Amino acid sequence: MAAQVARRRTFAIISHPDAGKTTLTEKLLLYGGAIHLAGSVKSRRAERHATSDWMKLEQERGISVTSSVMQFEYEGYAVNLLDTPGHEDFSEDTYRTLVAADSAVMLLDNRKGVEERTRQLFEVCKRRRTPIFTFVNKCDRVGEDSLKLVSDVENDLGIQCHPITWPIFDGNAFVGVYDRRLDRIHLFGKDEHHGATRATEQLLSLHGEATRDQLGDLPYRQLLHDIELLDAAGHPFDRDAILRGELSPVFFGSALTNFGVEPFLREFLDLSPPPLARESTAGPVEPTDPRFTGFVFKIQANMDPRHRDRVAFVRVCSGHFTAGMDVGHVRTGKRLRLSAPQQFMARERTAVEEAWPGDVIGVIDRGNLRIGDTLAEEGTLEFKGIPRFPPEHFARVVLIDPMKRKQLDAGLRQLTEEGAAQVFFTSPTEVSGPTPLIGAVGMLQFDGMLHRLEHEYGVRCRLEKIAGRYPRWVTGPKDAIERIGRERGRMILYDAAGKPLILFEDSWGMRWAVDRETAITFHEVAP
Repeated sequence: MAAQVARRRTFAIISHPDAGKTTLTEKLLLYGGAIHLAGSVKSRRAERHATSDWMKLEQERGISVTSSVMQFEYEGYAVNLLDTPGHEDFSEDTYRTLVAADSAVMLLDNRKGVEERTRQLFEVCKRRRTPIFTFVNKCDRVGEDSLKLVSDVENDLGIQCHPITWPIFDGNAFVGVYDRRLDRIHLFGKDEHHGATRATEQLLSLHGEATRDQLGDLPYRQLLHDIELLDAAGHPFDRDAILRGELSPVFFGSALTNFGVEPFLREFLDLSPPPLARESTAGPVEPTDPRFTGFVFKIQANMDPRHRDRVAFVRVCSGHFTAGMDVGHVRTGKRLRLSAPQQFMARERTAVEEAWPGDVIGVIDRGNLRIGDTLAEEGTLEFKGIPRFPPEHFARVVLIDPMKRKQLDAGLRQLTEEGAAQVFFTSPTEVSGPTPLIGAVGMLQFDGMLHRLEHEYGVRCRLEKIAGRYPRWVTGPKDAIERIGRERGRMILYDAAGKPLILFEDSWGMRWAVDRETAITFHEVAP
């Protein structure tokens, strides 16, 4: 058990859109031997889509809108890579996935540094004290000065940085990296494969006799100057500070050309933490505890449209999972048999017989599981809940073909259980009212919902945006809720569980009601 836990690494990649996250994901899979030819999202003409972007909508737009799970082996490590949506409109899916990760790789564009989306996701990791590793991407293009980039990260995010690999430039050309921990220069060679295969490299010592000749006099002197400056003025290496989330190791590279990717992967796997204890209602659960526990952090329906299947992604927290295991579903108090477990390479599946702490498995779900559910071999402990975020955009769903109402209800129910949508009604007793409303954290989620309703459930709809943007769930006397909720600029809605909320048209009206209405209690998330 201890050996299996020690060799596992479960991490997520966070970034601003267009920082190259999908490309980096694919290149890590390339070096892990999980794929043998990298086809980036830029290779549309060859119709090779990124391995992690399996939904048709993702392929059409070149963005990730769902979290994918990819698992591979590399030099004795069992790696679970959780790829997350970069677009802010799908932030809720990203936040849930970060709960399942033990560490995070923060990807930066070397011309832009820290961007707003990066800042938001960093704060989520910081609150959870997640170890954060920084990879500065796109070094094959002219960008900001490397020292300035590191300084900007420290000043902007309030975290100390320690560069592990440092870029080597010959003029504007990115030619290699120097690994400060291993005292090793990786000098990269150009090939004709344009990043589709592993980069060729030559290993040199910083003070080797032939190094100056190989690099050139000016690049070599610049490298010595930078390293001397980093050694004298930079933050020292501290493994414990990394694990506490207080120090971020920094790496430089180009996911497009593969330069610097493998040095990063090797160092990251050595420095990042194995699965750690998880907080629960019964106290910390150690990964080496022999009793199986895990929690559901994602549900995805119709990964294979031909089978209309529904897969619950379970992060294993402790114990040894085996196929067909009988476990307790803590929320309902019932027992479940977890048959036909699967592991994933994006859309590709492989049946597995066992899994260990840190692993992510997919189990076929018949509609029993919900996001945040705890599964436990024994006892009734529950892992701390996965946050649910209030929607910021609302719209009425209008069926184009009224005869498809049953399919619409099934699709909306499924999307709600996945966490891809939140559905509301105007009556507490009619959870299938004439025009249901849907809420989303970001506008692009609406496009994803319409796309999936049409292609997975055969339901064509249009959306009518409504003015309300500020929801607050409410508890208190029914007559007081109805009185307050029917005033101008407000609307009473009921969520899928029948809980009431008041939707305000503007933030001023919401703050006024929260400050002055004492007959009821307002909640930012469902009570």
